[in-house]
Amino acid sequence: MERMLASSADAEIILKLYELRTEAEMRKARAWMAGEWWPATAEEFFTVAANPRDPHNAWFRQVTTYWEMAAALVLHGAVSAELFVDCNGEGFFLLAKFAHLLEVVREKQPMFMRKTSELVERFSAAGTRYESALKAIEARRKAILAQA
Repeated sequence: MERMLASSADAEIILKLYELRTEAEMRKARAWMAGEWWPATAEEFFTVAANPRDPHNAWFRQVTTYWEMAAALVLHGAVSAELFVDCNGEGFFLLAKFAHLLEVVREKQPMFMRKTSELVERFSAAGTRYESALKAIEARRKAILAQA
């Protein structure tokens, strides 16, 4: 990624994205998505993701659409990619968390985390962040299995 200075407008967007993440319901949704929900199969994934009656479906949609919106801001040039990648890791973490299911999930939901994937493909720093997340996810899954 070409190193460029971010503008004050870029900084304002990053700070606004951070502020949105601190909203009370969003914090609960993010905590559940990142820490509590670990679907091992596509069936487990769709039990929540494709079921509006599931109590966690709204949290799933809230978090994934937030990160897809944030990635789209970068992809459309509204915010510096370099600054965004430096300040945000959770979207890459979530993409890595669902990597083992991505192919099957996208058969039913073709746009699932597409913008985050495009960010990873387009910007090397995002790819590096994603690769680190994959390693962290692998370690976390092993720990979860060991506890079970």
